[in-house]
Amino acid sequence: MGLVFKELWGRKRRMVGSLVAVFLGVAFLMGTLVLGDTLASSIDGYFSKAYGQTDVSVRNSTSVSDEPWGSRGQIDASVLDKVRQVDGVANAEPVIEGSGQLLAKDGTIVESRGPRRAGNWLNDPKLNPYRLAEGRAPRAPNEVVINKMFADEGKLKVGDRTAVLTPEKVPVTVVGISMFGDEEAFGETSFTAFSLDGARTYVAKASDQITGVSVRAADGVSQDELASRIKPVLPAGTEAVTNKAQVDEGMSKVESGFLQIFRTVLAAFGGVALLVAAFSIHNTFAITTAQRTRESALLRALGAGRRQVMAIVGVEALVIGAAATLAGLAGGMGFAALLRWLFTQFRIGIAMEGLTVATTSLLIAVPVGLVVTLVAALGPAVKASRVAPLAALREVATESARATDTRVIVGSVLGAVAAGTVVLGAVSEQMAVAGVGALLCVVAMVALGPVAARPVAALIGGPAARTRGVPGALARDNASRSPKRTAGAAAALMIGVGVVTLMTVFIGSLGASLEDSVAGSFKGPLVVNSGNNETGGFSTGVARDAAKLPQVERVAGAGNGGMRVDGDPSTVSVADPSALGKVLDLDVTQGALSGAGTFAVSKSVADDKGWRVGSQVPVTFADGSSQRLTVGAVYDNTDLTGDYLVPRTVWDAHTRQPLDTRAFVVLKDGASVAEAKQALTALAKPYGSPEVQTRDDFVSAQTEEMQGFVTVVYGLLILAIVIALLGIANTLSLAVHERTRELGLLRAVGATRPQIRSMVRWESVIVALFGTAGGIGLGLFLGWGLGTALGNPFAPPVITLVVVALVGAVAGALAAIRPARRAARLAILSAISAP
Repeated sequence: MGLVFKELWGRKRRMVGSLVAVFLGVAFLMGTLVLGDTLASSIDGYFSKAYGQTDVSVRNSTSVSDEPWGSRGQIDASVLDKVRQVDGVANAEPVIEGSGQLLAKDGTIVESRGPRRAGNWLNDPKLNPYRLAEGRAPRAPNEVVINKMFADEGKLKVGDRTAVLTPEKVPVTVVGISMFGDEEAFGETSFTAFSLDGARTYVAKASDQITGVSVRAADGVSQDELASRIKPVLPAGTEAVTNKAQVDEGMSKVESGFLQIFRTVLAAFGGVALLVAAFSIHNTFAITTAQRTRESALLRALGAGRRQVMAIVGVEALVIGAAATLAGLAGGMGFAALLRWLFTQFRIGIAMEGLTVATTSLLIAVPVGLVVTLVAALGPAVKASRVAPLAALREVATESARATDTRVIVGSVLGAVAAGTVVLGAVSEQMAVAGVGALLCVVAMVALGPVAARPVAALIGGPAARTRGVPGALARDNASRSPKRTAGAAAALMIGVGVVTLMTVFIGSLGASLEDSVAGSFKGPLVVNSGNNETGGFSTGVARDAAKLPQVERVAGAGNGGMRVDGDPSTVSVADPSALGKVLDLDVTQGALSGAGTFAVSKSVADDKGWRVGSQVPVTFADGSSQRLTVGAVYDNTDLTGDYLVPRTVWDAHTRQPLDTRAFVVLKDGASVAEAKQALTALAKPYGSPEVQTRDDFVSAQTEEMQGFVTVVYGLLILAIVIALLGIANTLSLAVHERTRELGLLRAVGATRPQIRSMVRWESVIVALFGTAGGIGLGLFLGWGLGTALGNPFAPPVITLVVVALVGAVAGALAAIRPARRAARLAILSAISAP
């Protein structure tokens, strides 16, 4: 053990390089884990406060959505009196909630990434999750309280006149500004609170219907006991649930949906960072082990066994891994804070205050940091243990100048199998097969790196040798003569650039797929778009009025909602099928969209369920009523409608707030698109001014929600590339140390300091370009394979990829600044006399 610490302390530069590589990888992983913990804690906090101090909620027992914000149908208002009479009820208030879009002071909809809701203000402050920050509670039907976030967004204050779309336009006066506890809103949920009479009139649209009842227990009565007392008085189709059960239910849906995806994505980036760091660690240990060949041989000559030599390297890796992992845990907290700020800037809808660290995150990060370090050092440790004792008596080449035949054969076979697997997955449209092939491709690229490094480095370094003279030629030769080192340093960058390229190609292909689907199914030039297809909408009157415009030939509105189809919670599109069939080509394979009451399903669902035209499908609506719908058509193009198309006439019988999210407009021959857009914009103004978009703008809007997240993804991947570049800098620093005598001799025969700096810089650029080119090639191939497996066309954005290549070259030069400066500062005599 004393020898290990002596070695570490005696070679501080090597130790620092290894520490930095492990530290960055663990910090990246820990940061992503902590961000997931923080988001989960924040969401849990929101749900815990969502019902105020409500002990029991009475609601419709039918659930039609797996989303945590999925709404339920209404119940009979007479339930309220029955609940109030139950022993143990301290207070009970009716709850009315539905769609309600607040208009800003200028008459436009206040945009929100969260649901846009309206309901009644609860007068019991213990039952109400909101509190008044300004003004008073609503009293008259046309008075409202709005939450502060949307008051600020809409430039509204107490006393202002505005309107709420329910979906009819309701003129209102703002009499209060509310806060959700200490937050300005529940996530980014817009909630407009009417008086009870106002909510009955404009939201429930009936005096005998409510959404539910919030109940507060008397002192000494538990939530479970109160719920059990209330249940016997409830009519069929209603249920009583405790506050704890509601919070757990909401968190369960978040955990199994959004949060699971969020954690998986973050974990994937943490894995990429650790993989990149592992290559840097391995390269560091490989170089230092090669540099210590004579030292290892001397140990063997003095009687040390292979296991002892291997143990020295292993313990050294363990010490470095432990120290760097502990530092990485602290660094991960700072990284998590940075990520939290990034996600807050892109408004994911949850204000993440403070950082939360779960025990599981520590139990993952610590072992992973140690294991990755040990595994990365395993190969060099085994190699060190195999050094013959006689090697101490002679000069030993630190590395072979060519790859072994075994590596060439195994790498080539693995590469062929990997490429074939990706192609098979793409052709057969099997994503799982293509994914396995993608992983094998990464392994094959790493295995073949040293094989390709020598010729590729010579090729890439050719221009430098021709234009930069002797320094360029030396840089090319240095990169070519150490293929394993060049490949090892470039491998980390290759993976980082490969993932960036893969994401770039994937997003480009997705956009092209969407453009093709819209171009193939919708021939019209204009779309009225709500801007948020999940949580907003506009009155069906928009399509009805648009049809009367002189420029319009045909128009069809389409909305969406939740219902159970064949027992499964499903999102469905809602429209007049016959009208929609005249503006969209859904590629109907069976039946026809000829009748206003036609229920249609996608071909994939029909094949999976064994349905055909004439099949009877059981459905359940949010209000709890059930019926059987007859399949009248089967269609193949689902891009704009999803898997189910429910007739508007059927849907509207079970909702009091019919909404469209889109209206597709076809113009008459010769009609001006500009004039038609202007007329539609004026027509839509009383409905909250939903945006009138050209077809190209509509396609762009479909990926707009994704772009913010993709930007954050790029940010995370760039950090992984930074780790790779630090690995290159570390490799160059160690290489400079290894070539101290060589550099001294170059100076002695006349090389100037600028020439030495140029040589090291160009060597770094060659390594970076090698990694960047390999990464771009890998990303393009995998982007094609995975995108094709999902049915997307191959559409790589050329300009973005050119930028990635240029950034790789520039970053390579930046990574060499410190090593080049150190190489140029070496004293000639001391460098020549170095061992």
